[in-house]
This record gives sequence, structure tokens and C-alpha cells, in this order.
Amino acid sequence: MKSIHQFQLPGLKGGSINFADYKGKKILLVNVASECGLTPQYRQLQDLYAEYSDKIVVVGCPANNFGAQEPGDETQIASFCSLNYGVSFPMTAKISVKGDDMHTLYQFVTQKSENGKEDSEVKWNFQKYVFDEDGYLLGSVAPMKQPADDEVLNLLGIS
Repeated sequence: MKSIHQFQLPGLKGGSINFADYKGKKILLVNVASECGLTPQYRQLQDLYAEYSDKIVVVGCPANNFGAQEPGDETQIASFCSLNYGVSFPMTAKISVKGDDMHTLYQFVTQKSENGKEDSEVKWNFQKYVFDEDGYLLGSVAPMKQPADDEVLNLLGIS
């Protein structure tokens, strides 16, 4: 079974995000967008990251796959997240989370043949995927569920 720790992606503000750096912590992976009705979820994502950073890491993946709700470039996205929500958790450069140009990270995340756990489809912005401390998929949570919902907290082990 493969682990998310095999992936390394460009970071939103430069540099890279190496998922192997998060060994020993649970990972909450979320595809995000700045112009979505669910965008206020950034606040709860940031709160979880700030309060439980010793146990979990939140990783945001900006994506423009749904209703063109992430039209900006990396600089615009970073500025929006910082100014409006004080986001300090790691964020990747903009990627595609579905379709013909789906990033290999999301191919792994959504295909049981890759992640060993479940097949899923990214249904909208702010779909959540939780990985254990060894980088193995624990489950996915629908976009409409808030980050502080019991389902997410239970997967993260912080309920």
C-alpha cells in the first residue's frame, strides 16, 4: 500500500511541500478555492491547524475545477488567504483535482488501486481527506461538512 508521504509538490509561496516531512502527524488534505460559498471553511481549517499543530497538519490544494472559483495565480491566492483568514498552514501551488489533467496526488487520493482504502470522487471545493501518521488514507469527508464537524474530528483523533 502506498503512502501520501511519497509526494512532494511545489508550495504556494515557493519552495516545496514534502509530505514525508509530516510523518508522525495526521494530515488533513483539502482542495480549496477563494470564490466558493464554502470558502469561510478556511477559518476552521486554520483554527484546527493552530490548535492541534503538534498532532495534525492541514494542507490546502488550490484548484480551479469547480465553477472557476479559484481563478487567481499563486500570489493572489496566498494574499487572499493571509489577509482574509490568516492562513498559516501549508498550501500547494494550484493543481487540478479532477478531470484529464488531475494531478498525480489526487489520482492517488481518489483511486483505491493507489491508496489501498477507497475509490472516491472530488465532488466540490473543500472536500477533505484524512491520512494517518504513516501517511495512509483513513477516509474522506464531503465538502459541505465543516472542518470542525465530528466526522472530521473523529478521523483526526481530536474529537
